Amino acid sequence: MRRLEHWVRAAAERRPEVTALVAGTERWSYGELERTSARLAQALLVNGARCGDRICLLLPKTPLTVAALLGVLKAGCVYVPLDPGSPAARLSRIVASCEPHAILASAPTARLAEALLTLHPDTSIAWLDELPASLPVAFDLAMIEQQPDTTVEPGTPPAAAHILFTSGSTGAPKGVVIEHANAVAFVDWALRHLGIRETDRISSHPPLHFDLSTFDLFGTFAAGAELHLVPPELGLLPARLADFIRQSHLTQWFSVPSLLNHLAKHDAVRQGDFPALERLLWCGEVFPTPALRYWMQRLPHVRFTNLYGPTEATIASSYYHVPEVPRGERQSIPIGRACEGEELLVLDQERQPLPAGEVGDLWIGGVGLSPGYWRDAATTAAAFVPDPRPGRAGERLYRTGDLARQDTDGLVYFLGRADSQIKSRGYRIELGEIEVAFNALEELRECAVVAVPSDGFEGTAICCAYVPAPGVSLAPADLRRQVAS
Repeated sequence: MRRLEHWVRAAAERRPEVTALVAGTERWSYGELERTSARLAQALLVNGARCGDRICLLLPKTPLTVAALLGVLKAGCVYVPLDPGSPAARLSRIVASCEPHAILASAPTARLAEALLTLHPDTSIAWLDELPASLPVAFDLAMIEQQPDTTVEPGTPPAAAHILFTSGSTGAPKGVVIEHANAVAFVDWALRHLGIRETDRISSHPPLHFDLSTFDLFGTFAAGAELHLVPPELGLLPARLADFIRQSHLTQWFSVPSLLNHLAKHDAVRQGDFPALERLLWCGEVFPTPALRYWMQRLPHVRFTNLYGPTEATIASSYYHVPEVPRGERQSIPIGRACEGEELLVLDQERQPLPAGEVGDLWIGGVGLSPGYWRDAATTAAAFVPDPRPGRAGERLYRTGDLARQDTDGLVYFLGRADSQIKSRGYRIELGEIEVAFNALEELRECAVVAVPSDGFEGTAICCAYVPAPGVSLAPADLRRQVAS
């Protein structure tokens, strides 16, 4: 079985001295990345990790974090990235669900790690930093550095590479299992179709708990190219982010459209800017056509590509290369055609194909489909159904919950959601999960959560209307603080 971490080993064997990762003044070669990840894999195995164990990553995105992620895979384990910006209560539900062998943490996430250890005292903490004074840890960076850097050969590694927890309508995050084969298939297609090569300098903007980061990492490593980690604080600083793209001489940028829209609103892009940039890709939400026109008019030398796909179908399932600047600000941009090995279907309520122009439910089939949700057979069976078409025995289709239509040229257009799920800053958010949090407060009698289109960075504002319990006086700021926790 082809595995994601093998690309780093192959690049290290070919050109060990070539830069793999750049983060500020830090530069890691492929040889260094391979050696450090092998040491971390050995440390996990020495401390009792077995094939198939889950390892949570409670870490900011740094070169060492990327090495840790690779080390988890080398040990035959499954990585579960945790959002360091989430409250401990939400992360606790993820930890309870995946039952990790260990949580990898460091100084920036010490308070969260301590809170999770209090809630889950049987879980080990591994420390990728200088040893803390109070937090009990199973092993630390010094112990990792003492391990041999030889290639690790675990027993029978699992098919799963990672579990990505997304918003759930019942209030509990859902764990989407992604297998090595799912991600390898997409990366193989992307390298061929986009022409990614070893001389590329590629952005890494999305956090590790966001599935777009899988393409940043492994698309780069498969090509033996150079990955530039984007400092997260630049997301709200358009001028500095534009400077980062210029000074890093990036050849490929990949992010959610809300960030690109933010730069356009602040007029941060000059005419003919970013001369090294060759490809600009986006995924995760609709790119407003006025902002797309802004970018394309200023960067005529760049190729612009819209990617589409839910987490359950691994990074992206379709693509559309925008051939020219849209003629008007209301022109719709299609999500395009299915990537190789994938299939997009617009079906009616009886799961029958609809003719061109008619609106229906968007279903996906093919090599990108996740095996399902972590330890949730009922939800998996509801979302992933047997393909009813003749000659498709054993194949499955995934209902995205999106509405779409197909034109006479075979291009698919996304039209919105069929439920209350929304996209904000590229994140998939179930409004039901937020309502569950509000309804847990004794101070409220009832509430409703809705999404309102916004001109701000988030793209969609999430608003709550509520009725306090009798006799309760509750200021909105107090309510916001309680729900945030």
